[in-house]
Amino acid sequence: MQKSVQVQLPTGSDVRPVAMLVQIASQYESKVYLTSDNKNINAKSIMGVMSMSLNNGDTVVVSADGPDEEAALNMVTSYLSGETS
Repeated sequence: MQKSVQVQLPTGSDVRPVAMLVQIASQYESKVYLTSDNKNINAKSIMGVMSMSLNNGDTVVVSADGPDEEAALNMVTSYLSGETS
């Protein structure tokens, strides 16, 4: 499963929102990846996510694969879009 989302984090790619994103993705058994500008990054890797340099307004594709992929995809995209904090 995958879904495109526009990033709307409170402080861009500051460490706290990135750490929270990794924490959310890590709650799920499924593999969760972020894709942007031809980079495919494991959303459970803080260094990987930080290397993406996500900024508000950027569009990323979130993909999830595994037994709880739908829940993982929904929660990660909700967080990235600013719907949950």
